[in-house]
Amino acid sequence: MKRICNFILLLCLVQLAVAQNRIAEIKENLLGDHPDKILVVSHRADWRNAPENSLQGIQNCIDMGVDMVEIDLKRTKDGHLVVMHDKTINRTMNGKGLVEDYTLAELKAMRLKNGVACKTRHQIPTLEEVMLLCKGKIMVNIDKGYDYFQEAYAVLEKTGTVDQCVIKAGLPYEQVKAENGAVLDKVIFMPIVQLHKEGAEAIIDSYQTHMKPVAYELVFDNDNPEVLNLIKKVRDTGSNLFINSLWPELCGGHDDDRAVELHQPEESWGWIINQGAKLIQTDRPALLLEYLRKKKLHN
Repeated sequence: MKRICNFILLLCLVQLAVAQNRIAEIKENLLGDHPDKILVVSHRADWRNAPENSLQGIQNCIDMGVDMVEIDLKRTKDGHLVVMHDKTINRTMNGKGLVEDYTLAELKAMRLKNGVACKTRHQIPTLEEVMLLCKGKIMVNIDKGYDYFQEAYAVLEKTGTVDQCVIKAGLPYEQVKAENGAVLDKVIFMPIVQLHKEGAEAIIDSYQTHMKPVAYELVFDNDNPEVLNLIKKVRDTGSNLFINSLWPELCGGHDDDRAVELHQPEESWGWIINQGAKLIQTDRPALLLEYLRKKKLHN
């Protein structure tokens, strides 16, 4: 019995060490100088094979070797942060109404729906549950969650995951600093800049003057010379580029479906990589990983 207990303890320690090494590797690729390594961000987890942003969908991403999973937050009636993209639960759960109209217990009594709107066994996860699952295994990208910036930070502190979470906002630096200056410097913060809109360059200049972000999420509905010049401007600052390949309007037409359905991966993912992207957010994580591994751009 003692030998069995010692073996189980040893196995747990090995698993912990492997997990710690994995997150250290991802962070080094993000924060260090490694142009030959591309990080894969899975949009709403593995939603094609599990309910979007369910714990199972996130576990699928961990298992396939994804580097970062994207989530969105809402607050329940009794003050808990849960993972949900929409304001209502109509599309993704077997219920109706606003998230904020339900307590956590009431939401947990319901079930998530899959991609064809069938009820599953899966429950809506809290941010705390997600961070505990992801701890030491995968980075987390909080997209729609700026309204809960400081509440989310409290959860990250509680779970010991502050250093493996990216919080984003499509707002000017001055506003973010005024609203969340107390915790802004304690997290990895990523500005979202819509390059095709007026004032994009001024937003970039402001962030570079005040904080030099680790990365920018760049959104653009075309790839004209003005957009390409702004991409180069951000690249030349030394900050990393986060580009979405989810649908054409986010990446100037160089999207996932072009890679997969039109069989043009070089014109989509290849084009994004050639712009200097370090992080690619995708709805096709398994196929993007396969593409990158063939090119020796991912382990």
